[in-house]
Parts: sequence; C-alpha cells; structure tokens
Amino acid sequence: MHQIKKTIIAAAALFATGLTLAAVSAAAPAKVPKAPVLNAPDSSSSLLTRTKALLDKPATWNRIPPKVTLCMYAPGGTNSRAYQYAMSSLTQLPKYTAMAKEIGIDLNVTFTSPTSLRIDMASAKLKRKASTDVKINLFTDERIATEEFKVGQCDGVAISNLRGRQFNPFVGSLDAIGAILSYQQLTEAITFLAKPEMAGYMVNQDVEVVGIVPLGAAYVMVNDRRINTLAKAAGRKVAVLDFDKSQATMVQKIGAQPVSVDLTSIGGKFNNGQVDILAMPALAFDPLELYRGMTDDKGNVRGAIFKFPLLQVTGVMMMHRGKFPDGIGQLVREFTAMQLAPAYQFILETESAIPVKYWMDIPETDKPGYVNMLRSARLVVTKDGFYDVRMMQLLKKIRCKLEPSNYECSLNDE
Repeated sequence: MHQIKKTIIAAAALFATGLTLAAVSAAAPAKVPKAPVLNAPDSSSSLLTRTKALLDKPATWNRIPPKVTLCMYAPGGTNSRAYQYAMSSLTQLPKYTAMAKEIGIDLNVTFTSPTSLRIDMASAKLKRKASTDVKINLFTDERIATEEFKVGQCDGVAISNLRGRQFNPFVGSLDAIGAILSYQQLTEAITFLAKPEMAGYMVNQDVEVVGIVPLGAAYVMVNDRRINTLAKAAGRKVAVLDFDKSQATMVQKIGAQPVSVDLTSIGGKFNNGQVDILAMPALAFDPLELYRGMTDDKGNVRGAIFKFPLLQVTGVMMMHRGKFPDGIGQLVREFTAMQLAPAYQFILETESAIPVKYWMDIPETDKPGYVNMLRSARLVVTKDGFYDVRMMQLLKKIRCKLEPSNYECSLNDE
C-alpha cells in the first residue's frame, strides 16, 4: 500500500506536467460501448505496475510536451476557495521528489509564478530527460474557458460537468436531476467510472475526461423563506442555466417561471430580485455573494437555503487527445478517484462556512414527494434525449445497490 501511494503521487506529478492529460488511443473517434455493468471486475494490474510500465516506455518520453496550457474555471479568481483548493495539491508536488525517485524517476518541481510551474523529469533506466513548462490560465467566466478549450487554446481544462456535457454526454449525465441523492452514491459512481473497464466511455472524438471531482450538492436557495413548499413556488421566477434543459423542464413541471441565466449573471439576478429561486452548491455562496439576495436592507435574513440536494454538482478535467503519451488518462482517473476524501472535506468545510441562519430543514414527510418529482422530471428529460440512457441505468443500479428497498428498484422505466 505504501508503494502504491508513492506511485499515485508520481501520477499526480505527471498530471501537473500535463502528461495526465494524455490520450488512451489515436485521434480517431472512439467506438461507443454498450451500457455499463455495475459489477464489472477490477483490473488485475495494479496502479503501481501500470505506472512503472508507462514510465519505462521510450514512447512515453518521446511525447512529453515541452509546454502545456491548462485552463480552469475559478469563480472568484485566485481568492476563491475553489482555486485555493485546486492549487493546494500542486503546491505539494515539490515534497514528493524522494518518493518519485523510488520508482525510478528524478523529479523536480519549481513554481515560477503562482500560476506557472516547471517540471523536470529524468529516468535513470532509460537515460532520458524531459522538461515541461505548465501555464495555468484562470477564468471567472466558465463559458470563455470552455470555448478556449474547444478551439485548442487550452491543452486541458477544468470546468463544471454541466458545461462539460457538450464534450461527453455520457459523463455529463452524471449531474442529472435527482439521480444521485447522497455523497455515498456519488463516491460509488465516481469510483466505478474510474475503472479501466470504463475507459471507452471517457473518450469522445478528440476529448478525454481524465478526472471527475465532487463540487457539492446543489441546494434550493430562495430570497423569501416563506417559499418553503412546491405549491408556494408556483408562479415564482426560477433561475435555470441556459445550457441545461433539465432545469427548465423541472421548473415548468411545478408551475414556476423559468428565467434563463448563465454563471456570470445568476448571482446578480438573484441578488437584485430578478429571480426568486435558484439551485447552486455551497461553493457558489460567497463568490456570487448570494447572501445579498437573502437579506433585507437592514441585514435581516429573509431568504434561505434548503437542506435537500436537487443534484450533485461535479467538475471534470478534460484534455485534447493525442497531445500527450498514451495511457496517462486512465492513471489520472484512478488517482483522482482515490482523492475523494479531501474533496468531500473541502465540500463540508464550505457548507459549514455558511452561517446557520441561512439554512432551513425540509420536513422528512415532504422529502419522498420531492424525490418522486425529481424522478419524474428526469424521466421526461431522458426520454427527450438530454440525459444518456446508459448513465441513467448505471446510477439507478447504484441507488438500488445502496438502498435495495427503494420503491423504484422494482420499476423498469429507467
């Protein structure tokens, strides 16, 4: 286990150089696999063995890029909790030089600026050396970060899965409404998707998903805490992301009025009263200053955040295939899936940082009705082709694996 940990650290170092944004095959479109099987067997090859094997290949070193540009959506910029969390793992890399050496790699990581680093690597076995200058571009507008990646200005990108769905509809369907009801279910899903058997699902044309990270549950936030039932939400203005059709479907289902927004306008529209209701993770509370829409002119709390998750918001790390050595993407997915504990700790700290006065509980007797409503909306959106049917089947298997007595487990409509 100690050796595997060291190898994972080495894989983390590769990710920082941009090698972790590697392709699993040539640039031709991938063949679409059949629906996944939840109990697919684990790979017999350990992460340790595969990492060493990759680093022992001359072909790997031949494709180490001298320069890499990584783009990241960071609401709030360098002062945001999201950015600080993302960068914390990179700033630890210089400490792992000795550990990397034990698997045959001389590693030196030097930060040349807060958003730039140089990584020098050498293999005594192959008598090969390589250096990569990594530049991290931050974007407070996720749409722009996405477009930069799309046109090839970014070799890799870190954005929300909701936005990333355009590159991989299967992975993008992970954030479906009501499809994951707990962090335990989300852990099960991310861990399963990181298996080598799922590698084909991670590739779509020239883009590969190399990591999935939890960003927290999306909670309903209102500017008037009297809006505490579905009936009271009727007629109200609800913010819906302009690129997520599922949200508008659900809003219309409860008789409310959808108002199209993007991540740059949602905070302002909520805070100035143009929308009454939105759904966002706790991560957005401070950067978007959502507390302004929940307090009156005297600073008294009038709004609320309801402790009921509509969906799980995840982030994806993606790369352009063919830019990097083959096989790195799989190692990074597995490494990322092994780092969920600190990610959840970050989420819980972010949720706990929101003052108690803003939170409201939903009566337990009301929750089954909400779950059923979300399920009905999800079925409609899936039928319309917005969610990937294979992902919906997989997530249902996960829900029923963890809660076999759930009524939906006897149904065959999803």
